[in-house]
Amino acid sequence: MKKSFFVSIAFVCVVLGIMISTQFRNVKNSDSLTVQRAEELTSKLNQVQKERDELKKQINDLEAKISNYENSAAKSSTVTKSLKDDLDKYKELAGLSDVEGPGIIVTINDGNTQLQPGADQNAFLVHDEDLLNIVNELRAAGAEAISINDQRLVATSEIRMIGNTIDINSVRFTPPYVVKAIGNPDTLEAALRLKGGIIDTLSNWGIQVNIKRSDKILVKKYDGVLTYKYAKPYEGGNN
Repeated sequence: MKKSFFVSIAFVCVVLGIMISTQFRNVKNSDSLTVQRAEELTSKLNQVQKERDELKKQINDLEAKISNYENSAAKSSTVTKSLKDDLDKYKELAGLSDVEGPGIIVTINDGNTQLQPGADQNAFLVHDEDLLNIVNELRAAGAEAISINDQRLVATSEIRMIGNTIDINSVRFTPPYVVKAIGNPDTLEAALRLKGGIIDTLSNWGIQVNIKRSDKILVKKYDGVLTYKYAKPYEGGNN
């Protein structure tokens, strides 16, 4: 009986050994595949970023050529010059050209307050709604051009939270967020510093906000492509 007992124990040990060995090989192979997959994805990401940079360069080169053609055409007659002036104005209004002027620069960063036990850390982070509230106040105060981390805000721009990052014009950013706004510096700053307004609210949560005035701020043009799939020019008629 003792012999049978020890044989059973030995058999169980052998089976366990085989199972552990198999599991170890599977885990090892899985780790190897995970590393290989990560390396492949990193390589593809680098390639895509390189292609994106090359396309951006091509776009900039083409835009420079178009600008030269427009300037040349504008010199040929009064009509073409008037058309060129109108085109420049509409590009400026649409956010498709660099603009500069007086305004304010607002830097927003996560709170550095010492958290109390049980406090929600998420409440002390900059959220998309915080940036949206700042942008809305600036627009209401007459801001003529606004960018966040040099991403020009246009009609189709999105500001949304993705994990601990904020997506702006399909580009992800982490704090700090630098908002540039062109307009009357006094009016813009006063709008943000209203008692009980956005700055007071953020400060209550420990969010760091710094406002700097400047006589000359550069707000870069929108770097994407504006396309409308469903919206078409209104041609009149009954609707």
